[in-house]
Amino acid sequence: MWHMDSYDKLKPYGIAINGCIDGFSRYIMWMEAYTTNSDPKVIADYYISTVTRIGGCPKRMRDNRGTKNGHVREMQLFLHRNQTDHHAGEGSFIYGCSTANQRIESWWGVLHKQSVQFWMDTFKTLKDDGYFTGDFLDKNLVQFCFLNLLQEELDEVVRTWNTQIRSRPPWVAGGRPILMFSMPQLYGAAEDRLQCILPEEVAVCKEECTPKGQYPCDETVFELCVLLMGVNGWSSPGCI
Repeated sequence: MWHMDSYDKLKPYGIAINGCIDGFSRYIMWMEAYTTNSDPKVIADYYISTVTRIGGCPKRMRDNRGTKNGHVREMQLFLHRNQTDHHAGEGSFIYGCSTANQRIESWWGVLHKQSVQFWMDTFKTLKDDGYFTGDFLDKNLVQFCFLNLLQEELDEVVRTWNTQIRSRPPWVAGGRPILMFSMPQLYGAAEDRLQCILPEEVAVCKEECTPKGQYPCDETVFELCVLLMGVNGWSSPGCI
């Protein structure tokens, strides 16, 4: 089962995170930072891009009830519409409260320590020093300067997490998440953890998705920032 959720600690500063973790292996399926985590079509693109990349969809998914996951739910049900087991149709997607979605909730604690606390402190300093008021322009400037940097850091945290051995209680299988996800049979799990999908099914789902935009912030703000950087000879935020 995959566990999906959004993380809002940086949302007051214009950066929203959405992620998904495989419940058995603790392998991170996706971890995305963007200007929103409440647009269901953007979240759906994370889902269908991951499904396409690994060549299958999960037998079941779990998320907290909300409008942001409606498209993912419909796609999950669509991809399972022809199945006959107890995970078919409605059984392939589970709604629950956040406190019961422990796999992803637990990982948010790891992310907070490894990455997010630093950014929270950085943005709070900007606010305390009078450089951030929370208005449209300030949020877009934060996105312009830091969104891509934060995504790069998330990618690194995920790579480290997925490839390091995870210790667990003796009665729970432990190992490297990437190996446990790729070869679950070696750890006592069913090998057919994914549901096969057809290219035409993916194409139908893709029509209902909205990929991340090419700009980290509002397009006009982006162009103005690039213009100011060129005039003043400033380096891009990624080169700092």
